[in-house]
Amino acid sequence: MISRVMRTASAEVDLCRALYYRLVMDEGALNVTFGALADPTRRAILAKLAKGDASVLELAEPFDMSQPAISKHLKVLERAGLIARGRDAQRRPCRLDPRRLKQAADWIGTYRQFWEASYNRLDDYLQELQQKEKPRDVKKTRSHRRTR
Repeated sequence: MISRVMRTASAEVDLCRALYYRLVMDEGALNVTFGALADPTRRAILAKLAKGDASVLELAEPFDMSQPAISKHLKVLERAGLIARGRDAQRRPCRLDPRRLKQAADWIGTYRQFWEASYNRLDDYLQELQQKEKPRDVKKTRSHRRTR
């Protein structure tokens, strides 16, 4: 039991170091990425681009906004590194660039590891409590039978 606790503590220290690095070192890129993802219109644009390249007009179609407004959203996504724009004659198709999404998912995944470790510790503690309560339940049952 003690060695398992020590391994858990060591894993927590490693996890804290990883969290610190990701919070402090990658903060600028993450802030820009999450800022871009905060808007539902930009998330919808990314969802459409996940199906394939599209022009500005194609991206603007489902929204009740002007082409310049869509272009502003695209600039935010491009600055965040979430999309890239190409050139195809006069057309400038947009495409999804998944690298920043992966970085954001990895960052969120770090917290997933933290919560899973916390839940595992809670499970261990609850099992320990249940094992301690079993002898008490047996004693109560025996004394209860004696009173009948």
